[in-house]
Amino acid sequence: MSQLEEKRKVETELRQLQNRQKILLNKQHLEQRRERTHRLIERGAILESVFPTVATMSGKEVKAFLSTVSALPGAQELAEKVPQTGDTP
Repeated sequence: MSQLEEKRKVETELRQLQNRQKILLNKQHLEQRRERTHRLIERGAILESVFPTVATMSGKEVKAFLSTVSALPGAQELAEKVPQTGDTP
């Protein structure tokens, strides 16, 4: 095999590997998006089950509501405690 043929073969393999890398990175990104979407939907459903009235609120109203709730005395401490211990309030 001549050096030119070998060079072409190596370049072809390199392009194939680069394309494979792109495919794998796209799959990884898609899986991360799916996980995030699932998490957001799940948490939104939990929020609506605990506070049914938020279902009719706009996004801005929900944000304002949650901001107000987070400002209540003890809210931050409770939010920090629950994920660490798994305790329910």
